[in-house]
Amino acid sequence: MSTDTTSSLHRFWRLSPAQIGETLGCGLDGLDARDAEDRLRRYGHNADSPSHVVGPARAVLRRLLEPLSLILLVAGIISMATGDVIGGAIIVLILTLSIGLDTVQEGHAVKAAEELRRSVALKAEVKRDGAYREIDVDAVVPGDIMRVRAGDIVPADALIITCKAFTAGEAALTGEPYPATKRAGVAADENDTSNALFRGSVAQTGEAVALVVNTGPNTMFGAAASALAEVQARTPFERDLHEFGLVIARLTLALVVIVLAVRVVFGRDVLDSLLFSVALAVGLTPELLPMITTVTLSRGALRMAKRKVIVKRLAAIHDLGAMSVLCTDKTGTLTSAEITLARSIAPDGSDDPRAAELGAVAAALGGDRGSLDTALIAGADHAAAGWSLGGQQTFDFSRRLGSVLAIRGADQILIVKGAPEAVIELCTRQRQGSTITALDDAGRAEMCERVHALAREGLRTVAIASRPWSGAPREIETDDEQELIFEGLCAFADPPKPTATAAIAQLARAGIALKILSGDDPVVVKRLAGLVGLKADRVLSGSDIAELSDDALAVQVHSADAFGRLAPDQKSRIVKALQASGEVVGFLGDGINDAPALKAADIGLSVDGATGVAQAAADIILLASDLDVVADGVEEGRRTFANILKYVRMGASSNVGNMLSMAAASMVLPFLPMLPTQILLNNLLYDLSELGIPFDRVSPQATARPQRWDMKRLIRFAAIMGPLSSLFDVLTFGALLYLFHATPDEFRTAWFLESMATQILVIFIIRTNGRPWSNRADPVLTASSLIALAVALGLPFTPAGAWFGFVAPPALVLAAIAGLVVAYLVSAEALKSLAVGPGAIRSRRRRHPHHGPP
Repeated sequence: MSTDTTSSLHRFWRLSPAQIGETLGCGLDGLDARDAEDRLRRYGHNADSPSHVVGPARAVLRRLLEPLSLILLVAGIISMATGDVIGGAIIVLILTLSIGLDTVQEGHAVKAAEELRRSVALKAEVKRDGAYREIDVDAVVPGDIMRVRAGDIVPADALIITCKAFTAGEAALTGEPYPATKRAGVAADENDTSNALFRGSVAQTGEAVALVVNTGPNTMFGAAASALAEVQARTPFERDLHEFGLVIARLTLALVVIVLAVRVVFGRDVLDSLLFSVALAVGLTPELLPMITTVTLSRGALRMAKRKVIVKRLAAIHDLGAMSVLCTDKTGTLTSAEITLARSIAPDGSDDPRAAELGAVAAALGGDRGSLDTALIAGADHAAAGWSLGGQQTFDFSRRLGSVLAIRGADQILIVKGAPEAVIELCTRQRQGSTITALDDAGRAEMCERVHALAREGLRTVAIASRPWSGAPREIETDDEQELIFEGLCAFADPPKPTATAAIAQLARAGIALKILSGDDPVVVKRLAGLVGLKADRVLSGSDIAELSDDALAVQVHSADAFGRLAPDQKSRIVKALQASGEVVGFLGDGINDAPALKAADIGLSVDGATGVAQAAADIILLASDLDVVADGVEEGRRTFANILKYVRMGASSNVGNMLSMAAASMVLPFLPMLPTQILLNNLLYDLSELGIPFDRVSPQATARPQRWDMKRLIRFAAIMGPLSSLFDVLTFGALLYLFHATPDEFRTAWFLESMATQILVIFIIRTNGRPWSNRADPVLTASSLIALAVALGLPFTPAGAWFGFVAPPALVLAAIAGLVVAYLVSAEALKSLAVGPGAIRSRRRRHPHHGPP
């Protein structure tokens, strides 16, 4: 379909069939075969665009070209080339496993689009050459006249020409839990879609003849498929990891060039200088980061599975912890998605069970077993017991009511059930307790106002009327539905889940704002928002969103917590508007209409039992459709990220400092401060000490707020803790050279011991923002650290030490080293709060005071 035509038909339900036919260049009698073929060539098949498929080789290459991956690959190759075959092979193996795991998890968008194609009709009934016939659904074109009957899946967006008792289930498209009643005619306003059919909805009752307007990607359903087919942008975790890789790459390159250049200028051996520079580069490289990340995320995924959260993409765990705004659909997440009888109301406005009891009898004897009838029967348990059907008039969608003749023994009563405005008009009397009084126009107006008041509370109402029946049972006629007694109203609700309010409060305490994005009526959404504790002063509707530019929307999204009557693309627009203002946005949805927003969000969440489309588009699936499960998942995500950050902090505090010290010492000392093999051994043992990080405990303070890597704060941490480490290295150098007059081998051995002890032991200090003795490390981390330290301290005193050029230092040297290590640890603890500042984890202060404390 051309862009101009598509634009003019964006809200096609505002037009008449004749106007649509004129725009499409067709009549209302159907197409002939030749015209249909021309249109198929012009508009394309009624199918969605194929997903963008990234092959395995390309996916691997994209990850390999990341700065951090390139550094690790080069470091591994150089390590093997310079004699450290085992260390280099380990680096390359870790990198290979990390890239392989990520690549295997790709392809969700392809599966989502395929699920979309499987979820729509395979055949459609259209009028061709003057007669209705079945054709493949992908051959339906704009201008076709199609016929849809109960049980059919609507194959295209269309405007109703004629219909009879037609209702459609649009919950997957709009979030509306009630069946949508359809009719022919022009829409009353832009929010009225009662005259339109939408692809992917299900015909529940009746039959409709409609003019096809949009097909394939131009349908509302197709928009969802198109969104899923797009290549997903980098997630916050991937963006942060890329930025971190660039920082490491710049620092490594600068260190290698400077050290090599200075040593060459001072006349040092070029080959020794090159090997030393390369060893420094390897020492700076966080080669275990991919493994630490993968293991930590995998453990987080296992813990989350125990809390009913299934992770499809490992990086999503970090993104969940970084989430600052959660957007959620209404039906099935905040509400139970089960219509219930909320009240049975007498004509005087008081609660009285009679209306519900009569309604349950009518529903049991002659109802359509829809959601409202089911709720009536369940709400007035056993009310229909003993009653039998004497006659009925089925529900008339034009008159919007139906009736039954109920018989129990000698009692016969005509019960009329339907839309309040239709039933009340037929009533001349009303029940007042045990008496019957007249019902005049003022009384009818009062009843209608009560209906509107209930609607403002988010309640849908059905009116019940009756009159005694005399004579023999027979089928009910329209003339029998006269002179009725108004019995009252039955009010229905899709109530909020009992856990919703507490879960929203828990999310607010965690620094996460919640916004409702629903396709339901704004009045209903506003009431629900108020019930669950959200700010409900203002609800933006789809029509409001349509009038706003992207820049204006980015401002307006922060002034409202609830949005109603949203189209699928409007949900994704809101998500993108929040992202534009710096928020990390999660979206929780379960319908086809939620797919674009699930795709656009930084973290997509769906639920077990959701449509296949929503589950395929999501990064995380909740086995329980409750927000408290999301809150649990957020806590796990933050715990996982906190452990990853510990590894980065360790490198910033000790590893960087030691490498800088070596670089500086190599420029002034007449010998290498540490041999290349000793540097690589130092790096290997240090990495082994960190293998317990994924198992470590995390303090509640570290999971209290949304978390993201903040490069500025990480650099701040390194700028304080790195020089502190270098300061004690310089003190070690001075003591060894001028106090103990150490030989080169003694110097290297003593500094190796000091370097290993400070690097490994400082993890117990920087792993927590509090005091290390009040927040103890996990036994696994304690064991991995102390075992690696024991190996490092014992190695110079074994025959194997000579292989690496170590000698046993004198006792006084060991005592001095021990004193310097203790002094360093005390200093690190003292300066830790200054280095961390407000936190190496970026805590986002909430913009809305009502969402909880910052």
